[in-house]
Parts: sequence; C-alpha cells; structure tokens
Amino acid sequence: MMPLTGPRKTVAQTVGLVLLMGGLAWASVPFYDWFCRVTGFGGVTGVSDVAPDDVLDDTITVRFDGSLNNRMAWEFKPVEREMEVRIGETGLAFYEAYNPTDRPIAGSASYNVTPYQAGGFFNKIQCFCFEEQVLAPGERVQMPVTFYVDPEIVEDRDGKYIHTITLSYTFYEIDLPEDYAAAQDSATSSGTGLN
Repeated sequence: MMPLTGPRKTVAQTVGLVLLMGGLAWASVPFYDWFCRVTGFGGVTGVSDVAPDDVLDDTITVRFDGSLNNRMAWEFKPVEREMEVRIGETGLAFYEAYNPTDRPIAGSASYNVTPYQAGGFFNKIQCFCFEEQVLAPGERVQMPVTFYVDPEIVEDRDGKYIHTITLSYTFYEIDLPEDYAAAQDSATSSGTGLN
C-alpha cells in the first residue's frame, strides 16, 4: 500500500477528524446523562427501591414546583407547596394534573432539584415521572411521588448547609401511546367514545 502524501493525506486526516468528532458528539449525550444521574450534577435526582434504615432527627424542607411546556394544554400544580421531612424519612407528595380539552393528551415529565448540590442526595422511590401519563378529556388526577433525602447529606462538605430543596417538574406533550390511540379509534368507530 502506498503511503498518503500531500492533499490525500490532508483529506484523510480531515475525514478522520470529522468522524472522531461525530462519534464524540454522539456519545456525549448518553455519557452526560449517566454522569448526571450518578453524581446528581445539574439537579438530577437518584432512584432507589427503598429508603435507608437510618432516619435522623434533623429535618429539611422540601418545596414543590410544577410547570408546563408552552405547548402543553394541561393544568398542573403541586397539591402541597412544601413539607418538612426528617432526613432519611420517606416523604409522599402529590401533584395534580387536569386535561381541560376535548381530546386525550399524553405527557412526560422532566424534573430536577435545586440547589443542584442536593441532586445526589434526593432519591425517588416511586414517581409518576417514571412513566408517560395519559389524561382523557376533562380528566383530573393526583399523581404521587415517594422520596427521601439521603442521611449522607449531613456529612457532605456542601450538603450540610442545605436546609431547603425544591423539586421541580415540567410536563411536555408527547404522542399518544399506540395502544391508547388504537383503543380510541376503535371506540370512536363503534360510537361508544373513550373516557
């Protein structure tokens, strides 16, 4: 094989650089997502199956915030604006969603906590945000989130100064799940409607 020289070498290097940069860009999104989930960076919360056995006497205030993407037609808000929980204790909060339209709407929630340093210590056990939600026309629901604040927060260099954590959700409209859309089409064609 003949070694590359001159313009051919430059083209080969340029193509190689473009492929390398494209590969890095493609890999950066899943890597960043993994990094945020592991470290709590950017206010990303943890997920756990069960709360810790260690419940401290120290308490922390958890505030709740709800918003909608500008294209989402639902109404969405926390039922309770804040609660005080003992660190390590399991907390249960509810958010209320209402679909005031005449059509079913599916939604998916993104979330984070502030201050961002609290993300690594705030853990969800169960959450409506783990699954997409579908509300029928006129339907109103209360959706739970079960959580705890890890006791390790009191030992952390920055975490020990955190006394209030805000849990925020934003709902976005998504396409209706295929099975729901198919059931709706079937019910509409038979004249029964779907509630």
